Amino acid sequence: MPRGDLYNFLKIRDAIDSVGEKVNLIGVVLECGFPRKTKGTDWFCSVRIIDETHQDPGLPVNVFTQTRNQLPRILSVGDIIQFQRVLMKIHDDKINAVFYKKYSSFAIYEGRDGRNLVPYQTYETFREKDLDKNFVIDLRRWLQNFQFDEGANYFSLIREINGGESFNMVCKIIHIHEGAGNEWMAFVWDGTDAPPSNILQKLEDEMHHPLPLHLESLPLPRDTLCSFPSVGTVLRVVSQDIENDNLRLLKTGEWVKLLNLLCEVHAGLWRCVLTPFTKLRYTPNEDRLKLERQRLYDERLSRSPQSLRRMPFWSLPWPSQVTEVDGDDDDDHAIFLTLMDVLTSSEVTASFKCVVRVIAAFPWQAKDFCFPAGIDRIRLTLEDSTARIHAFLYAEDGVKFFDGQSFVKALESKLNALLGVIADNDGEQNDTRRNPPWVQVCLKSQSDKLGSRHYRIFGTKLVA
Repeated sequence: MPRGDLYNFLKIRDAIDSVGEKVNLIGVVLECGFPRKTKGTDWFCSVRIIDETHQDPGLPVNVFTQTRNQLPRILSVGDIIQFQRVLMKIHDDKINAVFYKKYSSFAIYEGRDGRNLVPYQTYETFREKDLDKNFVIDLRRWLQNFQFDEGANYFSLIREINGGESFNMVCKIIHIHEGAGNEWMAFVWDGTDAPPSNILQKLEDEMHHPLPLHLESLPLPRDTLCSFPSVGTVLRVVSQDIENDNLRLLKTGEWVKLLNLLCEVHAGLWRCVLTPFTKLRYTPNEDRLKLERQRLYDERLSRSPQSLRRMPFWSLPWPSQVTEVDGDDDDDHAIFLTLMDVLTSSEVTASFKCVVRVIAAFPWQAKDFCFPAGIDRIRLTLEDSTARIHAFLYAEDGVKFFDGQSFVKALESKLNALLGVIADNDGEQNDTRRNPPWVQVCLKSQSDKLGSRHYRIFGTKLVA
């Protein structure tokens, strides 16, 4: 019987030895890429499949169709797909299967936990057979105890990312945001803190081009923020040259593996980019790398002493001595909280003790601080690994913050130390790159007549 006969399925291990032949395959979707247009008139996507005979690295199947809607529309990585009459080929010394629109076909079924034996998508020329159901049942049974053996070094933690580089990540989808127009953004988390980035903006730029508090065009609703973890960086993921309806594989609350993400820094804020070359990989509930990240997070929240549990990873073992705060270890607010704790607090009027970086000030010149009459109002931009906020210095809190200093030069020196400014002998900023130190601050929240929350700094002294 010819190997391309519709009733003859090959195991992937055997198909790899059948280069140059048309074969029929059925396997589990280990990875899938996003659809993209070829240089010609066709549409393309890549699917990597596995079965009990071959898992690492799996078999790539390159699918070419006339329209985008004809491509496989996989609902979940880990679903089962069968291909009829795909051609086994070698490209760049690697074996793959190629789906040709003129004579190939496919059908896609629900994965391990599925009960329906009817495919949820079929190619227009697909011919279903009674034996198909047995293959689907066998693969679902095999998946129950399957663990894909991946090296831990193949995937990076969020705390290990580097700007301008591509990387792979295991993360939980916290939220999917679809804004006005074509704005789309995913919020992902793995329990670790992204590294602090250099601030590349001059102090005076804060007047006309203030550093943003977030990357999305409008702030997220409070009820959305309250669903975010308050420890660990929630990383923004945006799409590049990918139509939003192709992002249906990313579902809130699920853990995913994202391969070949591009990491970028915008205004000191981290973001990742899904490109046409990004792929999603199967991540079962019992995945070893997923469980490892959950274990690291649980260990973080149980470390001793308790006051260190929510401190930014990059401020350990202790923040700088640039500031001092009131209170002692017996104070009600001695435990450090994150800025996400501050933003999502159920108490409208409350006090907090945080470890942050001060990345901007407005006004930025000490001569505008209204001394010796006292501090009129200074807006500081604070950030930690979870969020950015504006916090204000007023009156006696401002006087205390600057330790009663009224000389402009002394104030400038203190402010430069706080903001990470390297100044020349004339006090001019000679390097736009700044890396502000981690400092302790006490914050107080309050609301205005419209119910909006504002934050002020109190009980904090700048001693640098």
